[in-house]
Amino acid sequence: MKQYSMLGLTLCVAFLAVAQSAIARPNILFCISDDQSWAHMGANGDPVVSTPAFDRVANEGLRFINSFCDAPTCGPSRSAILTGQHIWRLEKAANIWSTLPAKFATYTEELQKAGYKIGYTGKGWGPGRLEPGGRTENPAGPVYSERTLEPPFQGIRNTDYAGNFEDFMSEMSDDQSFCFWLGTSEPHRGYQDGAGKLTGKDPSKVIVPAIFPDNDLVRSDLLDYYVEVEHFDSMVARAIASLEKRGLLDNTIVVVTSDHGMPFPRGKATVYDWGSRVPLAIRWADGIENPGRDIESFVNLSDLAATFIEAAGVRVPAMMTGRSLIDIFDGNPTVDRKAAYVAFERHSGARAGGKGYPTRAIRTADYLYIHNFEPSRWPAGSPDPDVCNRLIPFGEYDSSPTKTYMLEHRFDHGVARIAELAFGKRAAEELYDLRTDPEQLNNIAGSVKYAAVQQTIRRQLFDHLTKTKDPRVVGGTVEWDYYPHYGRHSNKNWKVDEKPK
Repeated sequence: MKQYSMLGLTLCVAFLAVAQSAIARPNILFCISDDQSWAHMGANGDPVVSTPAFDRVANEGLRFINSFCDAPTCGPSRSAILTGQHIWRLEKAANIWSTLPAKFATYTEELQKAGYKIGYTGKGWGPGRLEPGGRTENPAGPVYSERTLEPPFQGIRNTDYAGNFEDFMSEMSDDQSFCFWLGTSEPHRGYQDGAGKLTGKDPSKVIVPAIFPDNDLVRSDLLDYYVEVEHFDSMVARAIASLEKRGLLDNTIVVVTSDHGMPFPRGKATVYDWGSRVPLAIRWADGIENPGRDIESFVNLSDLAATFIEAAGVRVPAMMTGRSLIDIFDGNPTVDRKAAYVAFERHSGARAGGKGYPTRAIRTADYLYIHNFEPSRWPAGSPDPDVCNRLIPFGEYDSSPTKTYMLEHRFDHGVARIAELAFGKRAAEELYDLRTDPEQLNNIAGSVKYAAVQQTIRRQLFDHLTKTKDPRVVGGTVEWDYYPHYGRHSNKNWKVDEKPK
């Protein structure tokens, strides 16, 4: 009898441990803005923009100094986040306005299978079409979109993102864990001209990146961008308040980030820092040791999928190449994180035949190395709008006052050099010494002085591409120039070239 009692006690304890583990699984609130560079958060040092929600998450959790998207374009970046894989492993999903094949596991699906309730509001995966990839539901989850609001300015979406998160939470059972994607369309263009000044922001305090002319027009354009950054932050603040009200904040992994950099020339759609370096702060009071730390390790957003899955106690699919950040949460890093990797294929179809601008890059503490596979192409899109999808010159860059000014003054003193950097063709290899050139203005590739550095960092990049099976390096199907583009074509005569037989 005693033996059976001990067995029963053991089984009971084991059952209770499993049940307790299930109850203690963290919730996940993933907050992602659309087109925002790393520098433009209060906690990251910007003196004008006000982001108290991000700053709180950073102060009460972890602030990442070297955080990078996997691709500086919406759909591919979001595909990498969801699948935990570099875009060169994702076939069609490496292109914007494409699809995400169902054969690639996503962290949302893995958590749903483990009993999590999932959902999203605003901009989830996209833009693109789900059906060609074999999906019927957005990979971010079921959509919550009933609540709307009166936008404070033109160009801001009328979706009440935080209100929709509240609706999602109202459906939760007491013993259920959740994973929610709060994706705003801000600060994607367009903006209301002068919105920043209307909020009382001082143009003289704006830090103008060296890649732009410094004048009143550009400063005002940046202020308008800040207004939409602040709208995103206000939604994060309200979502956090909803968690606090329910007593769920401390066991929720709150992530605040962006899909890629700012919608300005040489930002979005480029692998330079203004296009690829994104804000990242993570709060998890129940799971992060010694909060308030600044993390200098290099991370890609594709690392988040494995992080969420491991935190939930679920097996990470073998196909995921992202590396969990749990060791950083624990304060005892075990993974070598001295570089981030960024890639680019086709963005807007802004070249004849819908061709992309294939690029791979490695970013370390001291250097940025870029390999451009087709340097004969226009990196910012063709200057001839008649051959492009978007009917605008240099269509990889969104239309904006800053872009217009730079093009109109492209050959003027004080503008010509930075305009050429933004719109001109690029060398096959680029190398930047970030210790002396943090804004990546002077390409030193080919310099005798840096020959050894260039050789070493090039090898580091290509070793990683080989290890992770990039078809551009190891061989195989390379069809990114020819995959269907499912967007609305502004130019009715534009089409994607067929692959040569």
